[in-house]
Amino acid sequence: MSLYEDALLVLKAHGSQGELRQAYLDHLAAHTDGLWKACTAGHITASALVVDPERGRALLTLHGKLRMWLQMGGHCEPQDTTLAAAALREATEESGIPGLALVPGGPVRLDRHHTPCAWHLDVQYAALAPPGAVETISSESLDLRWFSYEEVPQVADESVARLLAATRERVGM
Repeated sequence: MSLYEDALLVLKAHGSQGELRQAYLDHLAAHTDGLWKACTAGHITASALVVDPERGRALLTLHGKLRMWLQMGGHCEPQDTTLAAAALREATEESGIPGLALVPGGPVRLDRHHTPCAWHLDVQYAALAPPGAVETISSESLDLRWFSYEEVPQVADESVARLLAATRERVGM
């Protein structure tokens, strides 16, 4: 199965955000290259909010280009076989934490936002940090920091706060 086919299946199975979900599906129907950064009409991206339920915190990155506190994520790469794999790869690369595990149940939310390169149609997952996880800043970040769940809405934009709320609901934390 190709990444394109996986994206279609994942989006069709996403049980909420019907209008936005349909916009993602319409985008892929209109753009066979709609998963790749080269698609200037916009592209599907994959991200994951790294959480540590035992300590009640989320790991955010101060994005190097956008200068905003965000979840880990980014563009799909040719080696990605699924959106979940892309999200996990991005979270692992940007957090430096081995052993992250995606929260079961597929994407937590969808979020469409404009960036300097194009519209990002982000498929957002959540990842659980293993016990004793130690983060390591990557070259893509200006900073990397754990925030309590209560701090996240104060430092990050509404899309990250919505992702955290949906993650907490999914995980029951």
